[in-house]
Amino acid sequence: MRDASWQPVALLSAVALAGVLLLRVLGAAARSAREPLRTGAFSGGLEPAQHAVSRFHVRWYPVTMIFLAFDMEMLFMYPWTKVVPEMGAPAVIEMFLFLSILLAGVGYAWREGAFRWT
Repeated sequence: MRDASWQPVALLSAVALAGVLLLRVLGAAARSAREPLRTGAFSGGLEPAQHAVSRFHVRWYPVTMIFLAFDMEMLFMYPWTKVVPEMGAPAVIEMFLFLSILLAGVGYAWREGAFRWT
């Protein structure tokens, strides 16, 4: 006596496995191992000028730090908007303290010339 409630799970698993195997076979058929730099970029449309794991110029690191500062700001401000009505003024004071620390970091980056592209 087999339980019929597992039949949809087995069918879905078989379909998923068949799909994965089909995609693996199609990927292997489409792959070109001769020249990895000449296989064409998917999103850019241009041929890459250098290898993907090459080093970046040092001028990009301050830009990355500025991005992370703004990213952390947004990461903490969205949940903060839900907490402000419950906590009141202390939550507002803490957020302005947090924003002042981030603003000090952006000011330092500005002073160091991270926003100049020349």
